[in-house]
Amino acid sequence: MGKYDFDTLINRKGTYATKWDRMPEGNDKDALPLWVADMDFPTAEPILKAIHDRVDKGAFGYTYYGDEAKNAVTGWYLKRYGWQVENKDVFFCPGILPGIALLLNILSNEGDGIVIQPPVYHLFALKVKNNNRKVVNNPLIYKNGRYEMDYDDLDKKLTDPNNKGLLFCTPHNPSGRVWSEEELKKVVEIAKKHKKWIISDEIHADTVRKGIAFTPAAKLAGDYVDEIITLTAPSKAFNIAGLKISNLVITKKEYQDIYNYWVNDKLHIGGVNPLAMAANIAAYTEGEEWLEEANAYIDGNVDYCMEFFKKELPKSTPVYIEGTYLFWVDLNNYESDPKELERIMKQEAKVALNDGHIFGQEGNGFQRINLACPRPLLVECLNRMKDALVK
Repeated sequence: MGKYDFDTLINRKGTYATKWDRMPEGNDKDALPLWVADMDFPTAEPILKAIHDRVDKGAFGYTYYGDEAKNAVTGWYLKRYGWQVENKDVFFCPGILPGIALLLNILSNEGDGIVIQPPVYHLFALKVKNNNRKVVNNPLIYKNGRYEMDYDDLDKKLTDPNNKGLLFCTPHNPSGRVWSEEELKKVVEIAKKHKKWIISDEIHADTVRKGIAFTPAAKLAGDYVDEIITLTAPSKAFNIAGLKISNLVITKKEYQDIYNYWVNDKLHIGGVNPLAMAANIAAYTEGEEWLEEANAYIDGNVDYCMEFFKKELPKSTPVYIEGTYLFWVDLNNYESDPKELERIMKQEAKVALNDGHIFGQEGNGFQRINLACPRPLLVECLNRMKDALVK
């Protein structure tokens, strides 16, 4: 029994919570929401205390991203991953997706191709398209419930001079792969061979299964590190997504200067929310005990899901997720039409999940389930799914 309680469901209704108060189109208001990637766990006590202490200061004027915040970030990277990062290379951004959009504008021009690896977080493709770039797919290879990268195809895609770089996801969402050092080195080698950059979204780095080691891509890049920009945040692992803070690692001076121009001079979004900065510091300096307990609880939810699908929905293929808290399950043997599967989940099972088809056609027939919730909620969700699929 740990110090923290993850079994009690906190009531988020009526708080303008996207997950609970704004259901996906097609879901009834009484659907069980296990979709958008935030937690239904109480935020870690050290973070809550830090926010309360900051509130007690009684003033919320303009706030800059100071050394204390950067020290917390670099200290966390060194302690957790043995990754040495200098403070001068850490930059604030009000979110991973704004960061990706900014970097696409910094590193490429309209009409350029950007490589992504579907089935992948659906807003990757949207950000590429909405910034007038071209989506270039390097699909993952799916075999026997596990995903691998297609290096030959990646090499081919990055050979094209019109394709400027790779928008990379590690740990991968929704496949749950935590890429090994060997796999990461292959990706860096291919990028280096063709002199292409990598934008590495590592927002789920802190949520991995027991016995699985996460390695930042830039840590293995050697003399090519300047062409890898890493995006991280405490938002997913520590349940503070609504506070809007992320931390970017940019080592190339040219990229740093352009980034600062966009953030401070062009868009004027460089000021940090004072409560967000307090939370960021507390997460990385005092939140480790809570994180370890949360990850252990999520491990239990992953194990429960694996057993449930194998026993109760034996025609399914549950994917063992090495990282993230977003479970990925293949239900094609129950319903292969992605739109019909979506209808069944929303109207018959009455669960709000993420439909696999939004992650690319490679996700057709899959569902993504958010496991960062009390187990009783998860159990109810899975039983609803079973009742709707087994008739």
